[in-house]
Amino acid sequence: MSAEREERRFDPWGTAVGVLVGLAGALVLAQPLGPFSLAGRRVMPMVLSTVALTAGFALGAVVYHRRGRRFVALAHGVGALGWGLVVLAAGVGSVLVLFVGFAVVLGGTLFLVSETRRR
Repeated sequence: MSAEREERRFDPWGTAVGVLVGLAGALVLAQPLGPFSLAGRRVMPMVLSTVALTAGFALGAVVYHRRGRRFVALAHGVGALGWGLVVLAAGVGSVLVLFVGFAVVLGGTLFLVSETRRR
């Protein structure tokens, strides 16, 4: 019974990952509203969405690694790398970095699907 209660306890780190990913989704939905001002600059919601998603994946990688769930941590880490490259591409205006970022995301997704099927 105590192990069951342990699983039901509030998980602040898991909640933080969920909030970041949820924020990313909300920002995608805000895209039709157009750019808004942030620290004196006009920013598109989609760009901030990728920043929130990158942060969520990066935090998830650390959280799952610390819990000993290496496969899930690796999946989150690859997602953070891929989406981080997309953020970098938006920041520097590089189409090449954008395509590399999407290639990492796609490759990571295909790897995750193949590994999940094996398990």
